[in-house]
Amino acid sequence: MIPARVITVSDRCSAGLAEDLSGPLAARLLADHGVDASVVIVPDDVDAIRAAITAAVEDGARFVFTTGGTGISPRDVTPEATEPLLVTRIDGLADAIRLRGEEKIASAALSRGLVGVTARSPEGALVVNAPGSRGGVSDTVAVIGPLVAHIVDQLAGGDHPRA
Repeated sequence: MIPARVITVSDRCSAGLAEDLSGPLAARLLADHGVDASVVIVPDDVDAIRAAITAAVEDGARFVFTTGGTGISPRDVTPEATEPLLVTRIDGLADAIRLRGEEKIASAALSRGLVGVTARSPEGALVVNAPGSRGGVSDTVAVIGPLVAHIVDQLAGGDHPRA
């Protein structure tokens, strides 16, 4: 199993005013792809999000999946918190996630979620920003789930598969 952390970014959930539905869903869906993820909740705050991602990697997570805070409202700051932690962005995957969502709902194009890695080494982790909706989580896992093991293997120095 790939060690991972799901980080739900939500002021309301972190304050106990709403139930976190997207984080547990992400963990359940990712388990089908060999990912063992714990779930934490943080407010929509750059420092809190950045600290949660950093702590996950320091705790040994090779995959960090955030849900929430990718839109355009003033409190949506997950991409701003994530970007400085990435040494390499994987924009093609971020685009594929948005395109998958747009097949169902036009507003998926508003997601500013990032995908990238914290280091190109065995200590590096894949970081994926997903929208906070359950549909956005499902779409993101549908795109990224089949690739997680390969990406983590590549970070560890694995060979590229031969066709």
